[in-house]
Amino acid sequence: MRSLVDVQRRLLPDILPVMQRRYEILKYIRLMQPIGRRNLSSSLGQSERVLRAEVQFLKEQNLIDAGLAGMTLTKDGAYVLNQLEDIIKEISGLKVLETKLKEKLQIKDVIVVAGDSDQFPWVKKELGRACVSRIKTILSGKNIVAVTGGTTLVDIAEMMTPDMKSKEFLFVPARGGLGEQVENQANTICAKMAEKTSGNYRLLHVPDVVSSETYQTMINEPSIREVLELIKSSSIVIHGIGDAITMAERRKTAPEDVEKIIAEQAVAEAFGYYFNEDGKVVHKVQTIGLQLEDLQNIKNVFAVAGGASKAKAIQAYLKQAQDTLLITDEGAAKELIRG
Repeated sequence: MRSLVDVQRRLLPDILPVMQRRYEILKYIRLMQPIGRRNLSSSLGQSERVLRAEVQFLKEQNLIDAGLAGMTLTKDGAYVLNQLEDIIKEISGLKVLETKLKEKLQIKDVIVVAGDSDQFPWVKKELGRACVSRIKTILSGKNIVAVTGGTTLVDIAEMMTPDMKSKEFLFVPARGGLGEQVENQANTICAKMAEKTSGNYRLLHVPDVVSSETYQTMINEPSIREVLELIKSSSIVIHGIGDAITMAERRKTAPEDVEKIIAEQAVAEAFGYYFNEDGKVVHKVQTIGLQLEDLQNIKNVFAVAGGASKAKAIQAYLKQAQDTLLITDEGAAKELIRG
């Protein structure tokens, strides 16, 4: 494929930018459908005049439909978009970026999507779609999927598709989350994923952070212990990676612990653990759910995080989680390569 792309660059240099532009339009419609032309224009940063001509062409090719609610992909449009993905990754250099990043981080695998979610929030939806696409390739008969909370996981839930209904799913929260915004809690995300896939889910009704005394009491409750056993036997774990200070503030962490996190120069957080730039755990909060050591026994661990601002956090966490598939965006990937 690489040689074909090189030949096209030399013989038909004008065709590649046109193909990339139309691919971006189709991709954004897939993520946000139904969407109006004005919203599409402002989101992609293209003038309405240019976009009008492109939309007309795509309609004539039966790749999109335009109704009162907005534009949607046709079945042909979805097929063309899927076929184009690998070609566009070659053209845009994302394949090379993935290879470089995998070698630098020394991890299981890397998927990089175009864009920077710090600048364009819709890129998180593309992270979600990439995550779901990879999950489809590893599904077995029965699948226990543990998920953490957070805005990125919300977008992953939204990208779950009806064609996953043929598989048997049980979604469980990777940890307690009561106290966060309801829509960002792992329990809520589990329920949404189950709805999208016609799967089942179990909830973990415990706070995000508990005292040592409360922890011992709760884990001995039969209903909680049953869910914890399911969580630890997950075949797939999907989690985010947070900026240390941001996560500490979001969790309303005690001032003395925040001071410790700052003093120890923590830059990353995952599963209630705080990491410095060397990947060393410098602080841990008492949480009910998956612990770092549990990940060693889980075959498929997906870390999903994007945005250039997350680069330090991603690198720090992955220094002690090499058996992880990272799904990130171009903004974070380029910052990681530079670092």
